[in-house]
Amino acid sequence: MFEKVVGIIREQLSVEDKEITMETSLMKDLEADSLDAVEIIMALEDEFSIEIPDTEAEGFKCIGDIVKFVEANK
Repeated sequence: MFEKVVGIIREQLSVEDKEITMETSLMKDLEADSLDAVEIIMALEDEFSIEIPDTEAEGFKCIGDIVKFVEANK
């Protein structure tokens, strides 16, 4: 699951050269802005056929938070 989520994030942000771990922050480490975050959420929803409420998405602080949510809801 981690690899699929990271693949989507890499594609959306074009960050092939950066190391991404469960602790990586979208905003701080990968320099994603709010529009990037929305596009990533939409791509994840499409890929995994899940709904990610805005209230949940706002709570994602690191890649691990996203992976855990997807695993719990797919």
